[in-house]
Amino acid sequence: MFLLVQGSENGMGAGNQQERLDTNWVVGFVDGEGCFHVAINKLPKMSLGWQVLPEFRVVQHQRDEGTLHQIREFFGLGVVTRNHGDRMEFRARGMENLNKIIEFFKKHPFKTSAKQRSFEQFCQVIKMMDNKEHLTREGLDKIASIAAEMNRKPRLKYLESSETIRQTSHEGSGL
Repeated sequence: MFLLVQGSENGMGAGNQQERLDTNWVVGFVDGEGCFHVAINKLPKMSLGWQVLPEFRVVQHQRDEGTLHQIREFFGLGVVTRNHGDRMEFRARGMENLNKIIEFFKKHPFKTSAKQRSFEQFCQVIKMMDNKEHLTREGLDKIASIAAEMNRKPRLKYLESSETIRQTSHEGSGL
């Protein structure tokens, strides 16, 4: 694997930690390997009983862990941890960090329409969270609907919970 570095027209080996990644390379790499993810986890101590957990991830085989550390250094945030088995991940969580990620990709858009759409949906969720909408049932329902459309993923447990089903069926019956 070769990485382009700022100020250089030559590729450098992934093991060279002294060089800084090129912006266009990072955008292209994330376009192919990155993921904007929104989980909604049951957490009874939360006011509505659910926690919204947005994150940005890039997963690679452990042999390319150095690349993930370079991405972490490029953004100046996040962590590199084991994902599963022989896979490692760069992960960014927290509203301040995610807003920095969003700011970067708004300035440097993706080339593929699928990743751009996923990013725009992620931005919508983060904006709603910035506005504290995730703390209301209506906002949580809207976030769940957006998250269910991202990355062609299966329906969220939140959308299948008895509380949500009961609420949806009551709304439809005029109760």
